[in-house]
Amino acid sequence: MNRVLLSMLSAAVATALLTTPVLAADKKAKKSDNSDKESWQPLFDGKDTSKWRGYKATAFPAKGWRVENGTLRHVAGEGGGDLISVDKFADFELRFDWKVAPGANSGVIYRVTEDHNASYETGPEYQVLDDSKHGDGKNPKTSAAALYALIACNADKALNPVGEWNKARIVIKGNKAEHWLNKKKVVEYTWGGSETQKLISESKFKGMPGFAKNASGHICLQDHGDDVWFRNIKIRTF
Repeated sequence: MNRVLLSMLSAAVATALLTTPVLAADKKAKKSDNSDKESWQPLFDGKDTSKWRGYKATAFPAKGWRVENGTLRHVAGEGGGDLISVDKFADFELRFDWKVAPGANSGVIYRVTEDHNASYETGPEYQVLDDSKHGDGKNPKTSAAALYALIACNADKALNPVGEWNKARIVIKGNKAEHWLNKKKVVEYTWGGSETQKLISESKFKGMPGFAKNASGHICLQDHGDDVWFRNIKIRTF
């Protein structure tokens, strides 16, 4: 074998050895990306409301809630009641965008069951609020993204002006629970922990025996009588 051919073969082998790990890593990254995409379940894609029904109802409300320009909107004054997911979830990450009208109040309540008259009797709430004009905005424990009436947001909270979209996440894994607002973790607590139970015992929820006791439950979008919009609602389970 002449030297030129040998040199060419050596170069080809070296190139193959160098590129194989890169190609493998790229393939693994693509597989991970696809797996991540497949793990998310849309709860509202801008059109379909089949993943939702009324609280203690069998169907989506005939009034109060509507699909509007790719959003799920509650219309002020039209009633309709709370919406809950058809499915129940235990450990999960929920992502959604929200915005409210001036002075408006709503919330996303989780691990909800229908054993009591109202959704808030069983599920803790991620507060959705216009902090600037609603009275609840004056109290950090009842302001936007707080664990309603229990835990205020930390100093990382950055709420967008009313009428603009906010990005939210609720994460529960094991006994660890988190609220996120606009890419910042703003609340963290232990589900069933002694400190959390103490806060509950000193709050408006102390007389609600089913509050924050369920290992799984529905996701609930609250009808508080005001204009509120949700979009890009998706969930993945752990």
